[in-house]
Amino acid sequence: MALIALAADKGSPGVTTAAVALAAVWPRRVLLAETDPAGGDLVYRSAAAHGGPLNPNTGMLSIAATARRGLVPDQLWDHVQPLSGGLEVLVGLGISEQAAGLAGLWPTLGRAFASLADSPNAAADVIADCGRISGDSPATELFQHAALVLLLSRTEPEAIARVRDRAAALSNKLHGGARGAANAGMPLIGVVLVADTNNAAKLSGQVNDMLVHAQTGARVVGTIADDPAGADQLAGRRRGRLEKSLLIRSARKVTSDLYQQFGAAWSMPTGPTGPAGHHPAGHNPTGHNGPAGTGMPGHAGAGR
Repeated sequence: MALIALAADKGSPGVTTAAVALAAVWPRRVLLAETDPAGGDLVYRSAAAHGGPLNPNTGMLSIAATARRGLVPDQLWDHVQPLSGGLEVLVGLGISEQAAGLAGLWPTLGRAFASLADSPNAAADVIADCGRISGDSPATELFQHAALVLLLSRTEPEAIARVRDRAAALSNKLHGGARGAANAGMPLIGVVLVADTNNAAKLSGQVNDMLVHAQTGARVVGTIADDPAGADQLAGRRRGRLEKSLLIRSARKVTSDLYQQFGAAWSMPTGPTGPAGHHPAGHNPTGHNGPAGTGMPGHAGAGR
């Protein structure tokens, strides 16, 4: 099982940017799911594999009708669209009002996402972009099925205080009140800091000490570079060598560390990678999600 949920407590720390960056360099086949109840961003940011826009009606919106009749993990692929570099995405809702159509279906989606890694036909990990969450956010119903919940935070004092309190609240909700690293259950709760690379290591240590001292049950698992230029390249708003950006280099470090720590639990799927052993459209059999050898998603203008 490898469902990794990304979320933030408040503000705009860049959950979607981080989710796309991690998915772009993920070492196994991955599905990026936009599960933010407030609506997704990729349909506005990214080009589809055919060069045109993504279809906003194929994704979370279309999966609602299927899920009401029960959802087999492989059915997720019927609602997936590849970006121009091959990254496979489940496009999010258009507006928050559409979230009503998913009422009661979040646990069903969570089970399907978590089970996709064990599919004998088209196995993949799932990175879910859950956006900003609060205690009653329906996206948190995915968390109980996740292997890892990553809370993204910037490093201003108020942001750190909020992520500390959110981590403690999630630990209490998901782990039945057991707090502290020794009692942490599944899913594991990690914090990813969006930080200046010059002081990222120092800040990580300080924030981790605070999380441990507060018995939140969470710990810092990595840092994503605060790299506006790289974020613009990733979104296709700026040209450049995306694979050399601080954003992507830091995302590679986070994924490498996650696999070093948890990879044994996320065993490599076996068997064919698609129906009849074929790769679905847009999937790069080199193991990368973008142009061969780069691992980059081919957003319009990115990496060129």
